[in-house]
Amino acid sequence: MMLFVAALAFTACDNDDPSGTSIFDTTPPERNEFDTWILNTFTKPYNITILYRYYDSETNNTYNVVPPTVEKAKAMANLMKYMWLDAYNELMDDGGLFMKKWSFREFLFVGSHQWRSNGSRVLGTAEGGLKVTLFGLNSLDLNNLRIVQDQPFPDHDENPMDLNYFFFHTMHHEFCHILTQKKDYSPDFRTISTAWYRSGDWINVRDPEAPKWGFVTGYASSEYNEDFAEIYSTYVTITPEAFNGIYEKIEADKEVDGANENAKKQLEQKVDLVKKYMKDNWGIDMDKLRDIVLRRGNEIMSWTYDDLVTLK
Repeated sequence: MMLFVAALAFTACDNDDPSGTSIFDTTPPERNEFDTWILNTFTKPYNITILYRYYDSETNNTYNVVPPTVEKAKAMANLMKYMWLDAYNELMDDGGLFMKKWSFREFLFVGSHQWRSNGSRVLGTAEGGLKVTLFGLNSLDLNNLRIVQDQPFPDHDENPMDLNYFFFHTMHHEFCHILTQKKDYSPDFRTISTAWYRSGDWINVRDPEAPKWGFVTGYASSEYNEDFAEIYSTYVTITPEAFNGIYEKIEADKEVDGANENAKKQLEQKVDLVKKYMKDNWGIDMDKLRDIVLRRGNEIMSWTYDDLVTLK
């Protein structure tokens, strides 16, 4: 009872005269041309929304990140549509039904990169099969596109940034997670490299070192789910010659101390299982998808600034 009286007394001493109007602007921004384009290009046909403004509730507040500029967001939306969404539409040839049913429902574009405490850079995240976040859009050079498809171990720090590594590879990687969450893959895959996964120490594995243990990238050595997704995303985004370069690296490093003597055989087994899973469960022929992705990647190398920011 005394607490209740004290609360009343405190309220009575308040000299403010509330008008009923919040001091915060809670009015959603008016839809602009870009918003309308997203609605007609992604939301209506595929139930996909793209968030490019800063939404505090949509980001991880553990990290300091900034939104992308509108021109960088437009460019990424065009690139994502052409290199990812339309690539699967072309492969499936079903009028977009596959992607409408299985795609992420929300894309969050972030302008800056997000760094983990262990020094690794987050390229993308996927949440519950519904939302994927892409980072680093403000680092895009819209006048100088670079897509490395013909190298197994490109320099990720070279400028301009490699769109294949930072975005296209990430999209396929996260989409693979979505598919394997819907339909699980063979438990046989999990046992092949059990002795060679490095858990929290994967950050110390450089991509060119990973093949000697039977992995396509350093991140693939972290655990079997990431191994599966890295095989898939690497296979469909680089040339056959570049992927064979991973096997060649295994051969070159087989005498290195600590190398896995069965690395090549194990990687071949894992690749076969990933390809079989995708074909049997989703109708995705990874060789055909790779051809489509590589062709489209070559085509956008000729895109100009206007091609990137024009809402087609």
